[in-house]
Amino acid sequence: MQEIHGKNSSVPGEPMDLKKQMMCAGQAMLSKFTPVNQICNHIVGFHFYSGDIKRQVEAHHYCSALNSEFMQCIIYDSDKADAKLIGVEYIVSEKIFQTLPEEERKYWHSHVYEVKSGILTFPEVPYTAEKMVMADLITTYGKTIHFWQVDRGDNLPLGEPKLMMAFTQDGQVNMELVDRRDKEYGISTLDNKKNRADIEIPQILSGADGWKKGSAVQFEVKEVPMSGYQGTIL
Repeated sequence: MQEIHGKNSSVPGEPMDLKKQMMCAGQAMLSKFTPVNQICNHIVGFHFYSGDIKRQVEAHHYCSALNSEFMQCIIYDSDKADAKLIGVEYIVSEKIFQTLPEEERKYWHSHVYEVKSGILTFPEVPYTAEKMVMADLITTYGKTIHFWQVDRGDNLPLGEPKLMMAFTQDGQVNMELVDRRDKEYGISTLDNKKNRADIEIPQILSGADGWKKGSAVQFEVKEVPMSGYQGTIL
């Protein structure tokens, strides 16, 4: 039977009683989780808020592939049973990214530096296997949205969704976060970097990592007139 946590201490709400725990366990045994069961990668990296590079978050990606050029990832703040689901990331090939209009590209980031620097990692995977995946990942582009601002201590997913970005050069990522991650998994970002030294660096296509030009994109909440509803609004 899967492990069920009754309460995440930082999230409001009462612990699950025995009845609810049994119901949850029973449903887990009887239900099909086909989309979730397609997840084949656990990738750990770091995102920062578009517009504020000092706000950085450890991100655990659990990814599945719809085909050889498109991946979709659920993002949690840890790999623990009571981890918070904080966002999603879509990852596309260079070929697909080239089809995107310039207006759309501003929401996407490259993965070149994350791969070559070693800060992006598969913590449970041997270096040889990891390197093969990283050689493919280095040419991809990601669009990441977070819904839960755990870095500021929110105990619920409050406010508007936030567009996130990825690091592009040395000196940007908070190395205390990286060192803490490395210590937890017994890995070395430096060893990752050395292991990937011979992975060829692709040219980053125009439009990605647009924040480097000095103007970042974030979502804005605004009220608009209600349309398409024929009934009476009470």
